[in-house]
Amino acid sequence: MNTEKLTKPVYTYWLYVIGIMASLGGLLSGFDMGVISGALIYIEKTWTVSALTKGWIVSAAIVGSVIGAAVNGILADLYGRKRVIIATSLLFVVSSILCGFAGSVGQLIFYRILVGIAVGMVTFVVPLYLSEISPQNIRGMMVSMFQLAITAGILLSYLVNRMFALSEYNWRLMLASGVLPAVIMLIGILFLHDTPRWLIKKGRDDEAKEVFLSVEPNIDVEAKIKEVKNTLSSSEGKNKEKNYIAKWMWLPIFVGVGIMFMQICTGINTIIYYTTTIFMLAGFTSDLGAIYATIGVGFVNFIMTIIAIIYTDKIGRKPLLYMGLIGMFFSLIMLGFSFNYESIYGISAKWLAVVSVLVYIASFAFSLGPVGWIMVSEILPLRIRGVAMSACTVSNFAFNFVVVLSFLPMVNSIGEASTFWIYAVICLICLFFVYYMVPETKGKSLEDIENYWKQKA
Repeated sequence: MNTEKLTKPVYTYWLYVIGIMASLGGLLSGFDMGVISGALIYIEKTWTVSALTKGWIVSAAIVGSVIGAAVNGILADLYGRKRVIIATSLLFVVSSILCGFAGSVGQLIFYRILVGIAVGMVTFVVPLYLSEISPQNIRGMMVSMFQLAITAGILLSYLVNRMFALSEYNWRLMLASGVLPAVIMLIGILFLHDTPRWLIKKGRDDEAKEVFLSVEPNIDVEAKIKEVKNTLSSSEGKNKEKNYIAKWMWLPIFVGVGIMFMQICTGINTIIYYTTTIFMLAGFTSDLGAIYATIGVGFVNFIMTIIAIIYTDKIGRKPLLYMGLIGMFFSLIMLGFSFNYESIYGISAKWLAVVSVLVYIASFAFSLGPVGWIMVSEILPLRIRGVAMSACTVSNFAFNFVVVLSFLPMVNSIGEASTFWIYAVICLICLFFVYYMVPETKGKSLEDIENYWKQKA
């Protein structure tokens, strides 16, 4: 019995402080995603904007996200995960203030590109940071905290939208409100360590030992450092310069990009960015009524993400993906029906749309939302993890840009019902991808997962 107690993992409170402070980056990302949903209906009252211009106002942040994610991998590998998070916090503060003072549509679009750069950086670096600093038995829970923070940010943005909805400067105050959580994250991250795996990669073993012991005091720290070093040396091989990316590394990169495709191209951000717009299309006649319905969506999104935190390390990643994709498929089918038969069923169709959106959000929140980032942060080889994670994050925002920018034009050309049914078909395709291509990573160390890819090659 005493031996069992000695070998049982013990985690310090500091580990959870790290998780909370780092995950504030997710809150900022979610806040930006959600706040534009309510702000958009007031922006078009300030300036005359076309459907395409509205798409650009929303998508400008995604353009910036691609830029932020693209440069971030190199920066995170050179300067460390912590310094990149600090730089991201500063950029969030500045860009949020600028958005609130935008004097024209062009300025607003440019400032939202700056916000997007910060979003791209934080969406890349925080899951990477959490996966590298977390013990393997609770890594899924820790990385899920990032997605929970995103949903909290979305919910917060919806509440902020309601708070300022009747203000004279409504959308300006909505967009500028991201300053407060950005300042909190900036202060908090100053007190955190960098990740032990990055420190070992840079030859700073003593600091890595300190970090390992600060989160898991009874760990065999010498054995852990040796394991990480062995993984690094075997990844580099004899011809490091000629074969920077070995052949076996391309498969996990491909699967990572595929997971990002699943997360985005099943339509999630058309729902998040255009929630208020969708509800007004579905029959809500007042701005406040649509905003209240949107708050309900944000609340469901937040609550259901907690399920992933509880179960991802218990029942595994793939079962949650299966259940979520099936739920998303059926809810998208029903959402399409609500628009297709709106003229026949009237108010009943409106409430069917609300229920369908809630089921869709719930299904995404406990599956593709958190599990997507968990798995991408786990499956990539250590030696190229920064660059590979950057490539996956860039693909995420590239898919996001195409889907979000095309949503309103698709609705105008083929109708709401057909648009949502296309997303439903993509959900079915993704089920097959998960079954055949995505490995289960529950309970495995990052080094064990890397060995899996080597053996599969």
